[in-house]
Amino acid sequence: MKFNKIQVLTAFQTTGMAPVFYHKDIEVAKQVVKACYDGGVRAFEFTNRGEFAHEVFGELVKFANKECPELIMGIGSVVDAGTASLYIQLGANFIVGPLFNPDVAKVANRRLVLYTPGCGSVSEVGFAQEAGCDLCKVFPGDVLGTNFVKSLKAPMPWSMLMVTGGVKPEESNLKAWFDAGVTCVGMGSNLFPKELIDTQNWTGITTLCQEALNIIKKCRK
Repeated sequence: MKFNKIQVLTAFQTTGMAPVFYHKDIEVAKQVVKACYDGGVRAFEFTNRGEFAHEVFGELVKFANKECPELIMGIGSVVDAGTASLYIQLGANFIVGPLFNPDVAKVANRRLVLYTPGCGSVSEVGFAQEAGCDLCKVFPGDVLGTNFVKSLKAPMPWSMLMVTGGVKPEESNLKAWFDAGVTCVGMGSNLFPKELIDTQNWTGITTLCQEALNIIKKCRK
């Protein structure tokens, strides 16, 4: 394990953003990871989406270790303990899921790996916190909205929340989430427009990451 739980949490808190990305072509994935890193990203969530996604991830971790030494690589879309174990073995420093599965929490806790489960209710966040999940994912963000975050933080102000779904690299959108009280955001397709990937415009992705991180800094002041 290259980074411990505290380092991972700190990276989420400091930068306020983790890109969420999947591509079956390892060469494309490498370029995207490097572009994000050059743009200031320090925690990157690769999603467990297709067949052989774990093979791509394993290669990506080796690449990042060499080319992006400060980048923390994690895996997303994990719903069961077996998948969590597989990715921890391949070098995942954090695990994100669309749902909360206590079995995944056990596997992650045993290895002191950060597990950020998807929660859609106050009770789910509570159960996840009991199971040792320091950072919970509000998902789907576009369905639950900023008021959900605000209302949850009122009785449970210690809660650390990451929101994914409906997050855009725009000031009005990001300001609304950070004002509501999120610790960080997960950002997917809006950071990786199809035309930039298709034309291999990696500097375009670097610029989008820089802009998003700058907006987040501004929103937090």
